Order: sequence, then structure tokens, then C-alpha cells
Amino acid sequence: MAKTACVYVGKEIGEYGFGGGHPFGPHRMDAFWSEAKTQGLDKRALVKSPVLAGRDLLEKFHTRDYCNLVEERSRTGEGYLDYGDTPAFPGIFEAASYVVGCTVDATRRIMAGEFASAFIPIAGLHHARRERAGGFCVFNDVGVAIHCLRDEFGIKRIAYVDIDAHHGDGVFYGFESDPDVLVVDLHQDGRTLYPGTGHAYETGKGAAQGTKLNIPLPPGTGDTLFFQHWPQVAKFITDAKPEFIFFQCGADSIAGDPITNMRLSPTAHYHVALRLIQIANTLGHGRIVGVGGGGYNSANIGHGWCGVLRAFIENAETGE
Repeated sequence: MAKTACVYVGKEIGEYGFGGGHPFGPHRMDAFWSEAKTQGLDKRALVKSPVLAGRDLLEKFHTRDYCNLVEERSRTGEGYLDYGDTPAFPGIFEAASYVVGCTVDATRRIMAGEFASAFIPIAGLHHARRERAGGFCVFNDVGVAIHCLRDEFGIKRIAYVDIDAHHGDGVFYGFESDPDVLVVDLHQDGRTLYPGTGHAYETGKGAAQGTKLNIPLPPGTGDTLFFQHWPQVAKFITDAKPEFIFFQCGADSIAGDPITNMRLSPTAHYHVALRLIQIANTLGHGRIVGVGGGGYNSANIGHGWCGVLRAFIENAETGE
């Protein structure tokens, strides 16, 4: 196993953000990276520049018509890419393509043994569907990366673990009928928060029934209730024996986020990352990619995401 943790930072993914007071603003990467420098994590991780994804990659998950729409509205900067949450801006196609490129590049390099783990702060755009945007998300980077693992490396069993306050509907429904994509999603109950999905009875369709685990949590959920579910989560993942793990660590599940009602501590993300790393190591491959997801409180972004990166770094440094 490689002994390095990697982080992707750069203005190309930092520019994925919406102006005019939109919650998903372009300041989010700087909020993370400033805290990472304060903690000295920038000196302990391998820092890589963003990578641009081409249309061939985008169309592994998304329809050609949708990619054409994003490209067209990116030129004009006008209109929306969904029903009103995700406005176009000039260059949004390129910014979103960089997000995909980073997640795919990290996945490929981990498979090549170049480093043990990777974190991409502006990534994990889990609401993007195959044919449309949703909830501030234009292209589904993890969805694309899952297809790349299949097509390029023959990886069959893949786990996607999501602790963002919002249900990761784009990933869930994108692979709802795929029995080899294990989805574990702990989120604020969809009856109280966008996108209104992720009910406990949604466990996969057809041959995939039982391969998805949705855990809707009541508003106000803190660390104690959250971690009461961890034994179930750990068993679910370990029993499935995934060959690769994606971790969507949205910081909007931390107390104080302006648009959600979860109350996790800033250290919860660190502890989840550690536990997922332990599972990956126990399974013998150690492969994990962390993606930042949501989060609209700058302090929470910094502390929550830096906790994940720190867990990756500590694992790489100790080899445990």
C-alpha cells in the first residue's frame, strides 16, 4: 500500500461556485485550504493541481443531451440547469468538468498505487442526475468515477458512504438497480429537507435489493445518535467486501450550518474517516477517496474537511 495521502486544490475547482449570495459560493475551497494550512496539513499531504475531464468521461454517467445543455448555458451564463437551485454561469461547464476530472484522476492514481488515499474538497456533487442537474450539482463526479473503476480496472464491488445532511439522490438512483454498488447514506430525514428522498425502505431495486442502506435522521441529530448507527453501517460495508470506497463528507451535517438542521460536532467527520479507513485496510486494499460535498458554514467546512484529510494523512504516515 502506498504511504501518501493526496489533496487536490486549485482555482479551477475553487471557481465551481455560484455568486449573488448563493449558499454554494466560490469561497468554499479557500475556507478549507486556509484551515488546512493553519493545521500544517498542506506540508503533510501530496498537493495536486486540478485535472480537466473530457466529454468522454462525462458521458460515462451523463446523457449527451444534458452535457450539450450545460455546455450551451455555460457559454451564455443564463438560465438554470435544473428547476431553480442550480443557475448557469459563464464557465460552469469547465468548472464542473474539473471537479469530475479530480475525482477520476484520484481514483486512477490510487488504483495505480501512487498514493493511499485522496481528498477533493470541491467534489461529491451527489444530486446531479444522469440527465439533469440538482441541488447545486452539475456533474456527478463519483458517478463518473464508479464507471471508470468498472471500465478501466475491472473493479466490481464499490461502496459509496455519504454523511452529507442531504440525501445523495443522484448517486443512489443512478445505481439503485446495481447490486455491486453498495450505498450507505446517513442524512437528515427527507421529510424535513431537500431532496425529500432517502427513506429507510429504499434498499435497492431488483437484483440490487438489500444493497443500499438509507438512514434518515431526525433534525437536531448529534454525535451520540449518529454513532449509534455505526455498528450497523460497519457490518453492512464489511460484509459486502467492496474493493474501493468513496466517502462523501458534506460539512452541512455539522451544527451551525445555515440551511440544514443536523448537529454533528466538527470532529465527527474525522472519526467516520478513520473508521472507513480501518474497514478499507481490513479488506486488504486501503483504497478510499474523500469528496467534500455540501457545507455552507466556512468554519465547519474548514474543520470538518480538514478532519477527513488529517485521518487520511495519519493512516498514510503510520501505515495502519
